[in-house]
This record gives sequence, structure tokens and C-alpha cells, in this order.
Amino acid sequence: MSVLYNTVAKKELKKRMLSEQVQRLTLSFYKYFNILEPQIYRDKIYENFYKYDVLGRVYIAKEGINAQISVPIKNYFFLKKFLYAFDSELNCIRINKSLSSKKSFWVLSVKVRKKIVSDGINESFFNPKNTGVYIKSKETNIMLNDKETIFVDMRNSYEYAIGHFKNAVEIKSSTFREQLKNVIKIMKYAKEKKIVMYCTGGIRCEKATSWMLFNGFKYVYHIEGGIIGYVHDAKKNNLPILFKGKNFVFDYRMSEKISDDIISSCYQCKNLSDNYVNCKNNICHLLFIQCKNCANIFDGCCSFKCMK
Repeated sequence: MSVLYNTVAKKELKKRMLSEQVQRLTLSFYKYFNILEPQIYRDKIYENFYKYDVLGRVYIAKEGINAQISVPIKNYFFLKKFLYAFDSELNCIRINKSLSSKKSFWVLSVKVRKKIVSDGINESFFNPKNTGVYIKSKETNIMLNDKETIFVDMRNSYEYAIGHFKNAVEIKSSTFREQLKNVIKIMKYAKEKKIVMYCTGGIRCEKATSWMLFNGFKYVYHIEGGIIGYVHDAKKNNLPILFKGKNFVFDYRMSEKISDDIISSCYQCKNLSDNYVNCKNNICHLLFIQCKNCANIFDGCCSFKCMK
């Protein structure tokens, strides 16, 4: 294969994805490890993902790999076999399966970046491999019921809005880089307390635990596999799922329903709603929560101004 990037218009790819009858799995995985030649690594990943009809986004950096993808169910075994054999660092890597079967991605994008998650950390002595203690669903539920343990949500504010663990601390921010700065200030009172950090699939909270330890926090934990890993493990072990609302995802689905609780409200009428949309006025394209009634009134726009 000579072309190692997409050559088809994204509108056409989206049309194909929405019309295809192939059953797909939406997956995510990541790992922090040293990649000496990210561009060569990227090209090999793209070539093989293309071969197995993988769609989605993959980031490669010297610090590791971060992937959110979808693959036809018939190709899942072959994709996993390739990953395990391709690099010893990826052998038996934890792969999170989506909580829903809805269609997610329509283009394959594999990019080399400075970091797999933009964190703004430049301290030379920072060691991302020095992480907090992993916990699974059983330990998570026990700690949720411990008044001395503090849960910290390491996702953006718009993710937190539609779903989170009860009483979890929101670190208000719009980027992970901003959040890492804020969490040290906000949580400085709790350096001697137990802190459990969580995010969607684990990649952000894993680095966040390293950052907390680097800044002198003593007892730091994080949920293995993030919210997705927690829900799968709780179901597997027939445990109660204590996450409330929806889990925000960065693809066509926008969110995955975890519980029937609606904890957020419509941007326009303030009635309960957890349905995220982008303003139909493409100049605006604001991401906001809109109920069905307001979607009709405003024709999918965030305001009458955008509607006009």
C-alpha cells in the first residue's frame, strides 16, 4: 500500500458509514511507553488498520499511543492479533469495548503528535510511569461509600455535566492542560487524604495521578479503564453501577447511557435534558445540551440569532 492517509472526502465517508450494514465494535486503548521513531510507527499502524477496515483516530507520540476506533466485528480478532504481535509493549494491552453498539467513526486518522494527551507538563523530573494505585469496580464502590475518600473527575466540564459519580469533585476547565494546573490548587487541602481520580477510558486520570504524586499528594488511586472499564467490570461481577447519567464520548454518538438518571438541563429552557448537539449554524457550531422541544423551536440552533 503506497498511500498512508485518507484520500476520500469526509462527507462521502460519513455517508458510507451511516449506510453500511457491517456490524462494528467501538474500541479504545492507550499505553504510555517509549516510541523511538513515531513516524515509522504511525505508518505501520495506519497500513494495518486500513487493511482491517478500522475507522477512528489514533495519536502516536514518543510517550506512547492513544486510540479510539471502530472495527468490523469479523476483523476484531485479527486486529487484536496484529496489535499483540506488532510491539511487545502492546502485547495483551487492555482494550476497552464501548458500552453501546451505535456507529461512531467514519474516517481513519493516524497522527504523530508531541504528546498523546496535551498536558502542558514541561518539568524535567516528572515521571509519568510513577502512577497511582489501580482499582476496579469492587474497590471503587467501597471507596465511594467511604466519606474520607475524595473522588476527582478528570474530564472537561461539559463531560461532567451529563454524568459523574455522586459527590465527585469537578475540576472546572475546558482542556486537560488547564485542568492539571487547577487540580493541584483545588485539592491542596487533601494532600494526606485518599483521592480517587477517574476519566472516560483511563488515559487522562493515569497521567493525572502521576502529576498529583509529583506534587506531593500521598494516597492517589485511579479507576482501571476509566468509566468504561468500571461499568464493564461491575456488570461482569454483578455489582451495582454507581455512576449516574451518561458517559460523554468524542465521536458521532456523543454519549453512552449508563443510568436512567438525567442530571443536566437544557441550555435554553433549563428543563431536564442530557442530549448534546452542535449548533446547526456551522459558523457557530457550539456544543450544547438541547431538549427535543427546544430543538423544534430553534431548529437545532443554540439561539434565534443562529437560527436566522
